[in-house]
This record gives sequence, C-alpha cells and structure tokens, in this order.
Amino acid sequence: MSDSRANVPALGTLLTAMVTPFTKDGDVDYKQAAELASKLVDDGCDGLVVTGTTGETSTLTDEENLGMFRAVKDAVGGRAAIIAGTGTNDTAHSVHLSQEAAKLGIDGLLLVTPYYNKPSQAGIRAHFETVASATDVPVMLYDIPGRSSVQIAPDTMIRLAEHPNIVAVKDAKADFAAATRVMAQTDLAFYSGDDGLTLEWMALGAVGLVGVTTHVATRRFRELVDAVNANDLGTARKINFELEPVIRATMTRVQGAVAAKQILKWQGVLPNSYVRLPLVEPDADEINTIREDLAEAGMDFTV
Repeated sequence: MSDSRANVPALGTLLTAMVTPFTKDGDVDYKQAAELASKLVDDGCDGLVVTGTTGETSTLTDEENLGMFRAVKDAVGGRAAIIAGTGTNDTAHSVHLSQEAAKLGIDGLLLVTPYYNKPSQAGIRAHFETVASATDVPVMLYDIPGRSSVQIAPDTMIRLAEHPNIVAVKDAKADFAAATRVMAQTDLAFYSGDDGLTLEWMALGAVGLVGVTTHVATRRFRELVDAVNANDLGTARKINFELEPVIRATMTRVQGAVAAKQILKWQGVLPNSYVRLPLVEPDADEINTIREDLAEAGMDFTV
C-alpha cells in the first residue's frame, strides 16, 4: 500500500486489531464489520488487523476469515493497510490461508508464533520463513509468548529479518532490552502489542501500535502516536495518563475482544456484544468494574 506521508511505514502507525462482529444467530456480520472498519479509519487508523486474536480467529472457519478480509478490504482498501491474521500453529494451514488472503489483495500478513506445539527456535524460524516465502505479501511477526508459550528469541528474529518479506514485528513480550538489540541490528519496524506500553515502545523506537483499546478511543490514540512522532513528549505523556483507565477497562478486566465489544455496544458502534465460545460476555460484577474504570476517563455508561 502506498503512502505519500514521509516516514510513515507502509503498514501504518495506528492499527486496530479488529473484533469480528456476530449476528444473534452466531454468524459473522460482514456488513457490521465493514461499518466498523470505516469508522476506525475515519477516526484515525491507517491500518487494520483483521481476524487476529481480538478477531476471534481461533473460532472462525477459513471461509469466515477470508470473508472478513474481503469485507474490510472492500470497505477501506486504499484508505488503510489491511493486515490479515493468517498465522496458526500449523505451517501448511498458515501457508494456505496466506495464499488465499494474498489473492484478495491484502497489504500484509500477521503471523503469530506457533502456539501449543512449543517448537524450538529452529522450528519457529522454519515456520515463519516457509509462510513468508509462500506469497509476496509483507509479513508482520507476532511475538506473544503469553499465548504461544514460546518467544521469538533475538537471534532468531535477527535471522528472520534477512527474509525480504518479513518487515515488521508486533511485540507483546515487553522485553525492551531484547527489542533494542533487534532494532539496532535490523530494519524491522516494531509495533507495540501492548496498549498500555505504547508510549514506552515508541520512545524506544517503535513506529506505532497494534491495539485493542484503539476501538474505543481511536482519536486519542491517533493524537498520542502523532505527538510522539512530533517529539512532543509532554503532550504524549498527558494523553498516555488520560488513556490509562480506558486501557485498564479494555485490557485487564476480561479478555480484550469481550471488553471491546461490550464498550463498542455502549458507544452505539455495535448493535450487540456477542462472542463465540469459549469466550463469554462479562458478568454483572465485571460490567460494573469496567464501567467504573471508564468513568474515571469521563466515559459514563451507567445509564
């Protein structure tokens, strides 16, 4: 995807890992997904990750994943980078999804570290290189050992950076020392994979954020990213402090997709907050806690 702004990476700087809306019958609501994508881009996102963790990819069929890629691309393609979540713990399956996504003309692939299998670093490297070689689409690695149980070691990441299609990293590991080493030795574009560490990551050298809270406070996150890029640390700190209770509400009380859908329903953006099992909607106590957090940020949904 071309971008005429100087120093802006092709995959963008403010990316939302989109939720996948569902109908009351449990089907993917592609129309609602398109409307949500348009709103996020209107409010400041220059990239969208479709069917990543927050998009409940684990409980989507291949047809539903591809349907989401198509719906979002049709809605905002050309206005924002569309990154397809095609990584699984099965290399052959990841290759298939990536190739099918590439046929739709998406702008990037998000590949998570293979989960559950607990591969060696050699296995991790072989997995990523195999999938990255299957298309000509730029790849963003997703390093999240809290979910995958294994990390991408710095030496592995440095070697992976030699692959021409591997261009970026979404880091949810928060090992700043390891990231500094990789940044110093590669041209990989780093993205914060932790909403609450966006300022810290960007101070280190990350280009932006792949977030969940960005669903519900898109414009404020746009201002935060732009302030850091303008070297306006005072403004960035102020915004960061203001966002803290919103991030707390979205990321720490229940699973991120669950919280984001609930808040989007309160905001009138989504008609419902349905999720697929094994996820469930918040209970009454969780609802109250989320509301209390949001009230600290001036977002009152008690009525």
